[in-house]
Amino acid sequence: MPGMRTLVRDLRGRLDETVVVYGWVTTLRLQRVMQFVIVRDPTGMVQVVNRRGGEDAGLERTLDELTVESAVVVSGRVVDNPIVKLGGLEIVAESVEVLARSDVPLPVDANTNLEQRLDWRFLDVRRSAQGLVFDVQTTVERAMRAVADAEGFTEMHTPKLMGTASESGAEVFRVDYFGRRAFLAQSPQFFKQMAIAAGIERVFEIGPVFRAEPSFTSRHATEFTGVDVEMAWISGVEDVMAFEERLLVRVLEEVKARHGAAVAEHVGVDVTVPAVPFPRITMAEAIAWLRSDGWNPEGDRVDLDPEGERRLSALVAERHGHEFVFVTRFPIGVRPFYHLRPDDDPTVTESFDLLWRGIEITTGAQREHRYEVVVRQADEKGMDTAPLTDYLNCFRFGTPPHGGFGLGLNRLLMVLLGLSSIREATFLFRGPGRLTP
Repeated sequence: MPGMRTLVRDLRGRLDETVVVYGWVTTLRLQRVMQFVIVRDPTGMVQVVNRRGGEDAGLERTLDELTVESAVVVSGRVVDNPIVKLGGLEIVAESVEVLARSDVPLPVDANTNLEQRLDWRFLDVRRSAQGLVFDVQTTVERAMRAVADAEGFTEMHTPKLMGTASESGAEVFRVDYFGRRAFLAQSPQFFKQMAIAAGIERVFEIGPVFRAEPSFTSRHATEFTGVDVEMAWISGVEDVMAFEERLLVRVLEEVKARHGAAVAEHVGVDVTVPAVPFPRITMAEAIAWLRSDGWNPEGDRVDLDPEGERRLSALVAERHGHEFVFVTRFPIGVRPFYHLRPDDDPTVTESFDLLWRGIEITTGAQREHRYEVVVRQADEKGMDTAPLTDYLNCFRFGTPPHGGFGLGLNRLLMVLLGLSSIREATFLFRGPGRLTP
């Protein structure tokens, strides 16, 4: 391939110079006098032009035979042209090399339905709006790791194969493990707490999570990326929520600085950095708010359904002017056995969900750290504690008060970018009906 590559974003600094651009053909306008080709690389698009009847008949023929999405190398001179909408410049072609010709017609385009686009995900992600998702994801993860590092966290990598089903045993994938039954981890929760018991006082992990939920909603997946945090020596669950506030503020500051303009251009979302502290409301208060506002779900609910989450977020936005809200103190019946129950009200747990724009993105809690209490709470829920022996042993030898949360990275991206489905916030989505590509 000829010459050193120049990225499209850097062309303005190379006016009147000959450059080499690598990219994909996005648009062809092959007119009687002029040939126009829009070439795209990960940093932008540029118009390439050639006047017919020049000395290089081979160049003219190459452009006539181009197909959309072919991979090309363009060599030419960068010239100012204020009429051109793509940066007010263009490349006068000197040579075009086709490295890989694209088949025609393309199986998908921007107007194709989402499920069909997922069948051809590699083509779908070439579009600027879709590729931006993963640029933003990279910044989000980088910012999270920076906060975790600054606050003394140790990044861990916990097993994704388990000998016993985590937590309740429901919603897990069973796999054959050399003739034995194993499970894909639906959460690193127990392993995070083992790390706390091992003296690793602040634990951080970004990794895959597996949920065997037969759910086809826009915000569920059978495999997604989880961000997990656990903190020792906390004075209460407030320490955990305050850390998450700091984490998300840093994330949104970084996304706004690096991608704010691109996000506004491609998906029409204004990235805003939230004020702290976020509003907090107990579950009992939330239900009272909602019922007074006309929310009347079937049955005697003690937690929120998706409609309740949306309506609560709308009320918080109206009354507090905030996109985030922590819902706290969930009843013991809807929380796991290992959540701590406060002395002032043992019917609830020191737990929380974080809602953002009407969607739950985080679940967290202070954990019960006393062996006899956590065993009793497991018994109260009718759990067989024998498979939990390794986990429960962690509490027999002096485990400090601790708490943490699990955040769905794909859901966060979906809400942040205003996407219609978690499928668009995932590179290769996995759901009940999808195992390919």
